[in-house]
Amino acid sequence: MTSTIAQRRGALFSLFFLAGLALSSWVTRTPAIRDLLDASTGEMGLVLLGLSAGSMVGILSSGPLCIRFGARPVITVGNIGIVASMPTIGLGAAAGSAGLVVAGLFLFGAGSGGADVAMNVEGADVEKIIQRPFLPLLHGGFSLGTVVGAVAGIVAIAAGLPVTWHLIAVGAVGLVLFLWAIRHLPPATGRAEPGDRPVGAADKSGLWRDPRLLLTGLVVLAMALAEGAANDWLPLVMVDGHGLDPALGSVVYAVFAASMTLGRFAGGPVIARLGRAQALAASAVLGGVGVLLVSVVDNVVVASAAVVLWGLGAALGFPVALSLAGDSGPNPAARVALASTIGYLAFLVGPPLLGLVGDEVGLRSALLIPMGMLLVGAVVATLLGRRTAGRG
Repeated sequence: MTSTIAQRRGALFSLFFLAGLALSSWVTRTPAIRDLLDASTGEMGLVLLGLSAGSMVGILSSGPLCIRFGARPVITVGNIGIVASMPTIGLGAAAGSAGLVVAGLFLFGAGSGGADVAMNVEGADVEKIIQRPFLPLLHGGFSLGTVVGAVAGIVAIAAGLPVTWHLIAVGAVGLVLFLWAIRHLPPATGRAEPGDRPVGAADKSGLWRDPRLLLTGLVVLAMALAEGAANDWLPLVMVDGHGLDPALGSVVYAVFAASMTLGRFAGGPVIARLGRAQALAASAVLGGVGVLLVSVVDNVVVASAAVVLWGLGAALGFPVALSLAGDSGPNPAARVALASTIGYLAFLVGPPLLGLVGDEVGLRSALLIPMGMLLVGAVVATLLGRRTAGRG
């Protein structure tokens, strides 16, 4: 079957949407899952380690697998993992089995981490064909999925729908989307032909000695930690730290997701006006102010409004920083892969770190860690912008 470029674009948008839908469906039910598991904050941090570890496995294996087999097989396996993860998490929560929830989160992390790289390979190929930006729209599709999933989660909580049935329903919807979308992707985008030498393979180790790339990776790390902290902990922060009930805690997360979506769809003019490095610096400052207000201001209205700043600040961080990494020197694909790996350290270390610190000082105080990293990211991004201007 030969698909049109419009069908291919629609398929990729749908798959990004599916990843966001699944993520926010799990996030909105974290307070209920925590209660079903009877887990402390620190124990929830260890449960979330399944998601982080799975993400690392997915992101590290996806590139080599794409080169060997092409993007579509990697996208297929990854999305099967995403779809299967939802009922696994739901059944684990209903059974009070932390191990089964961890397994479900590992499936989701590995599936989404692996599929994300491969889908970006597809998206970059589409950009070359249509000769205009497409990747920002794809990441906007992910954010739109998080909004829809968060709203659906709020409705499920308000209706008293058990976690298990909610997540099984999400898995069923995801299966339908996946089965439609995967038919419209070409079979071998990104696959190396026999005898081809992977770009950057010979000097990959030398990239670790490139100071500009490492600084860019630090910005990726800071922005990923800020985004991941909200995805992992924001409903619990609002429930445990600000006294909201679970439904309202999920509403606040939906506001964060909507702010991320708005920032990604509307961020193009900001980047064009300021440049990527300065846009990153401004985003980091904006996000840092939002996180700080959620952490230190003991007022639920102020904290809920500050989530908008947090979401807008985090919106452009990961994709723009990766783009900056790709332009930091030769072999852009290898540079983006390395910066992605550095960024995913935030998803690996962040959840258990914030959980353990939150056990000692409270989740609100633990948010000072991503806030501090955002300020570091703002300074580093500013320096990167000045060095770029100086070379120009």
